[in-house]
Amino acid sequence: MSALLKQANNFATPVVIVADGAFPQHPVPLEILQKAATIVCCDGACNKLLQHGFTPHHIVGDMDSISPLLQQRFAAILHHFPDQETNDLTKAVKFCIAKGCEAVDIVGATGCREDHSIGNISLLADYAADIRVKMISDTGIFTPLLSSAALDSFPEQKVSIFCLTPAICIISQGLKYPLNEVIFDSWWKGTLNKATGHRIDLQFNFGKIIVYQSFYDK
Repeated sequence: MSALLKQANNFATPVVIVADGAFPQHPVPLEILQKAATIVCCDGACNKLLQHGFTPHHIVGDMDSISPLLQQRFAAILHHFPDQETNDLTKAVKFCIAKGCEAVDIVGATGCREDHSIGNISLLADYAADIRVKMISDTGIFTPLLSSAALDSFPEQKVSIFCLTPAICIISQGLKYPLNEVIFDSWWKGTLNKATGHRIDLQFNFGKIIVYQSFYDK
């Protein structure tokens, strides 16, 4: 990645990364994609992006999932990083960081293979150390937190807390089932909760957590 890290140059914002999962169908991620000033596409997602009427500004990856025809067509915006120690989503996020990007939304990172979905979601906590990041699926939003935070919500919103750090202690406000007595020794602890109002407060002293919040159900 050393060559990638030398390419510092600010992007037009907002920036959206399109991963090679199920292409967004819900109005929320589609609107986010439509409003993007810069679209960074993982190489395997390029064909899906084009089929849905979008054009990438940058294509990032090891180029093993993009056809020779598309490689030729988009040669000027291809960013080839053959490193096999990271997946293409991570390459795309690091590319955005190297370009001076401070925040990014990720779409299309879930909905196909479950192992890919779990891996992509868990990586959010690693990305959060260097960039503000959210992942938007067709049902809700995943937000990584590395310290105490308040999140906007709405009454009865479905909320799940995934703790990547064992034995973490979280003090919560605004959840139907408070987390104060929960011992986080398994991923399912903290899931299937609900918001009671328009704000959720989560206080913790150390560790990494990922918060899932559903979209509004009409």
